[in-house]
Amino acid sequence: ITRSDDYARKGINYRMSPENADCLSAAGIDCCVLANNHVLDWGRSGLLQTLAILELLKIKAAGAGRNVFEAAAPAALDLANKARLLVFSFGTATSGIPRSWAATPDIPGVNLLTRLSEAEALRAAEHILSVKQPGDLVVVSLHWGSNWGHEIAAEQQLFARTLIDRANVSIVHGHSSHHAKAIEVYHKRLILYGCGDFLNDYEGICGYEEYRDDLALMYFADIEPTTGNLAAFEIIPLQIRKFRLGRPSRKDIEWLQQTLQRECQRFETDIVFDPGGRLVVSH
Repeated sequence: ITRSDDYARKGINYRMSPENADCLSAAGIDCCVLANNHVLDWGRSGLLQTLAILELLKIKAAGAGRNVFEAAAPAALDLANKARLLVFSFGTATSGIPRSWAATPDIPGVNLLTRLSEAEALRAAEHILSVKQPGDLVVVSLHWGSNWGHEIAAEQQLFARTLIDRANVSIVHGHSSHHAKAIEVYHKRLILYGCGDFLNDYEGICGYEEYRDDLALMYFADIEPTTGNLAAFEIIPLQIRKFRLGRPSRKDIEWLQQTLQRECQRFETDIVFDPGGRLVVSH
């Protein structure tokens, strides 16, 4: 969210005019995760302006900051009974984030993981536990992997499961792929390996039609507050047309259900087409 002209020479640079940022408040957004491969498209000045505007709008942010300590800190969202939802945000080199974008003690940047190893997962879990208080629920948001393809890297699964086993994370929120990927429920905790894009301007770009990146999903997960376990989970399919979201056809919803069911089989997760046009997840 910036007017900065300090653009990175990377071919694709995204930005939003500060004058339009009120749309985030109008949408009722509580938190923005910023660890991704576009947040420094307009330099560190662009990142600093983004952070300032989100603060002005009273929207919490995680995953990038004015220094490494701010970038690593979670967004803390207040829940009932004095509990909190802590949202940690990490970016990975596998998603195309340059290593030079990593935050340092005195340089703004991204909360960057250089590799998805078990050692890195254990370090991340230790950091989460150092911040987490009794009653807190935790979401870890990860920008990882390539834009296209349904494959789930073994290191992604190991990383996600380690966070759940060691830090009691309730949801691992994975993203980077431009289309939805497999879902796993592990020890009653939700792992979204790739949520796809919610809204983009890729209409008319050729070459990846088989992935149907025009079909977007809204994910609604209910978490049991006392245990942190997944209580219920459903998905609402949408379709992107002319930079707007609408309802897809029944045929498209059936295609989504069949595709997700196929990809989720390895995790013993079932995706059921509800008569109301929803996709319900069971395990």
